[in-house]
Amino acid sequence: MMDLLSTEMNAQEQVQLMHPMVGGLILFSRNYQDRHQLCTLVASVRALRPDLLIAVDHEGGRVQRFIEGFSKIPAMGDILPAAKHDLQLAKCWATELGFLMAVELLSCDIDLSFAPVLDLNGISQVIGTRAFSDKPDEVIALAGAFIQGMQDAGMAAVGKHFPGHGSVAADSHIAKPLDERSEAEIRALDMVPFQHLMGAKQLQGVMPAHVIYPKVDPNPAGFSSYWLKQVLREELKFDGVIFSDDLGMKGAGVVGGYSARARAAIEAGCDMILLCNDSQGVSELLTSFQWPEQGPQVPARKLLANGAQAAKALEDESRYLAARRIAEQICMG
Repeated sequence: MMDLLSTEMNAQEQVQLMHPMVGGLILFSRNYQDRHQLCTLVASVRALRPDLLIAVDHEGGRVQRFIEGFSKIPAMGDILPAAKHDLQLAKCWATELGFLMAVELLSCDIDLSFAPVLDLNGISQVIGTRAFSDKPDEVIALAGAFIQGMQDAGMAAVGKHFPGHGSVAADSHIAKPLDERSEAEIRALDMVPFQHLMGAKQLQGVMPAHVIYPKVDPNPAGFSSYWLKQVLREELKFDGVIFSDDLGMKGAGVVGGYSARARAAIEAGCDMILLCNDSQGVSELLTSFQWPEQGPQVPARKLLANGAQAAKALEDESRYLAARRIAEQICMG
């Protein structure tokens, strides 16, 4: 999965998008001017590759790539306090916010938001209120409700950052985070929302953390066959898509250059690797990397939007307007 430099494709990007090993496109704020331009860009990509998975990080709060012309989605950690800690009310709101987020992206023919965050709100500043709560049971309840809204609209859910990013202070975008806790503690706390929602078949995808858990494995989770194959696939029986986090992040650099990172992620069990903010790195992987002959265990195209469900959701104007009012109420505090 690659990205684009600007608000329209350049010639090099068109060639790259046609490469058979490119299966997805992730969009950022730099790719957005307004809704019309975004829809035009997506349509031009679809004309090249109709089967491409088009995604964005659009969780709400401080991680919302498209602002002007889109509803402001509150941070997930603000939902329960806004509901005065009435969990049932917060769940209702979370469902409608999931619907709102999804339906606005689907209206632009974008398949997927990498959401929800299933981390616990601990000491991590990069997570913080991106998390629903610091309590596993509240994360399960609210994330499950948010996912229901996404799926009502026809969008798949990708839980992140497995097995949990909330207990490390370092930001894996710019540093190499270490979580020194025991495996037993991680399993008893951070892994609980992932385990529960996988068991309930609510997650179609998972994104692992660029965090090293040295008491478990010397590799970051996204490069660890223990976490991805043994725990996710064999123990938790997860049958969805495993996405790497961005291979361009500092936390991924511990395994070497881009080819080494790609090889490590694929061998560990990732089905789709992400490389963002480095067009030369994308070129390197597409021209010189030795791709494995065997394809991914689970193809990412399984997460393409449910067209019929999305069309039905886009007609439900009353639900959409009610969801917008909920978002506005929470954002106003």
